[in-house]
Amino acid sequence: MALHEMKNPDAQDPGSDVFTTALGGQVLPKHRMPDDHAPAATVYSLLRNELLLDGNAAQNLATFCTTWSEDEVHRLMNECLDKNMIDKDEYPQTAEIEARCVNILADLWNAPPGSDGATPATGCSTTGSSEAAMLGGLALKWRWRARRQAEGKPADRPNLVCGPVQVCWEKFARYFDVELRQVPLEPGATGLRPHQLAAHVDENTIGVVAILGVTYTCDYEPVADIAAELDRIQAEHGWDVPVHVDAASGGLVAPFLHPDVVWDFRLPRVASVNTSGHKYGLAPLGVGWIVWRTADLLPEDLVFRVDYLGGDMPTFALNFSRPGGEVIAQYYLFLRLGRAGYRRVHEACADTARYLAGRIAELGPFTLLYDGQGALPAVSYTLSDPASAGFTLYDLSDRLRMRGWQVPSYPLPADRDDTVIQRVLIRHGVTRDQIALLATDIAHAVTHLTTAPPPPPATPRRSGFHH
Repeated sequence: MALHEMKNPDAQDPGSDVFTTALGGQVLPKHRMPDDHAPAATVYSLLRNELLLDGNAAQNLATFCTTWSEDEVHRLMNECLDKNMIDKDEYPQTAEIEARCVNILADLWNAPPGSDGATPATGCSTTGSSEAAMLGGLALKWRWRARRQAEGKPADRPNLVCGPVQVCWEKFARYFDVELRQVPLEPGATGLRPHQLAAHVDENTIGVVAILGVTYTCDYEPVADIAAELDRIQAEHGWDVPVHVDAASGGLVAPFLHPDVVWDFRLPRVASVNTSGHKYGLAPLGVGWIVWRTADLLPEDLVFRVDYLGGDMPTFALNFSRPGGEVIAQYYLFLRLGRAGYRRVHEACADTARYLAGRIAELGPFTLLYDGQGALPAVSYTLSDPASAGFTLYDLSDRLRMRGWQVPSYPLPADRDDTVIQRVLIRHGVTRDQIALLATDIAHAVTHLTTAPPPPPATPRRSGFHH
């Protein structure tokens, strides 16, 4: 008998039952690597079993991220498993496809064409919209600093103005030494309102972030009105403040569902836009995008140049090595669906959201904050009278989780954090039948909670909140 067979009895019988192998009969190592190898099928099966403890992605109605993909996407991802996006010399065609995606997005968002009508758009892929947002923020800071220095003015107190934003903007401000001026929500508002800007913008403002698809409420902030207010402020004070649109969710919804909403590069004050390919762009997890209106809005000092195939490839990213499959999958979806296909997918999701809003409204104890019309395919609501409801939305989230549903409950941002809401996101792959089952489960949960209310918690509870 070979030495490795003596050490690893599983090697003698590669067809043995997974659960009778040496590895299958023990607690899997958690702190120290095993001394020897194990059969691939055994390790796969044991890990797959452990992963069953995770929630069912199809029932995760908290996440914006793609949870369903066609088989062809899986195949392309597998074929790109060994391709490193950063190595543009070794994988020039992947780099070319990335550039095509940037051009497609620039056209979708109405970026002005180059003087020759064919100048490539300025932008890049990222690991997600959070990285893309930080790149947009860096460009804002660098341009503001260069302008201040050219004018002989101090450039040591930059600030960024925004409404209720995703945590990536808080990270940007902390990591890159920028004061974040987060404007409180007004009563009845679902995001930043233009008249609030005058009290927060000044000569040190590097930009204003407008959100197309507010994380908390799913509504669009009025980007055109925000830009118009900044025009007025410039006329009064001389401060030329650009807008960055964080379109993590809405950037690949609005062009198809709401083409008449003006939020993109049709507004001269919009300098850059970011989006998540892996949200309503329908790509698998791990891809975001940022596009600048024109090349001069991305400071050259932030760009690194890489030669490939005798050409010059600019790169601008916070990450280095990352897989190329998500970018290829995004291009596949652009080709596969086209504009009409994206419109059909998002219309189906929006119709399902409106259906759920109707079911929620019929139940009685809830007040809709957003009914799925006019912005993202989603629904958000709160208890009409929390004091007399007999239960909290956190209780409802807990009850729904017993059926596998992940429906988040959370307070609104500062100045409205006394209001707790629930939010349901409708994504590609979430069917009308599933949502009908959810609505029925909500009704059953409400009946249970009102007839047998839970005891008050010892400490305040929060369900998981997902961006």
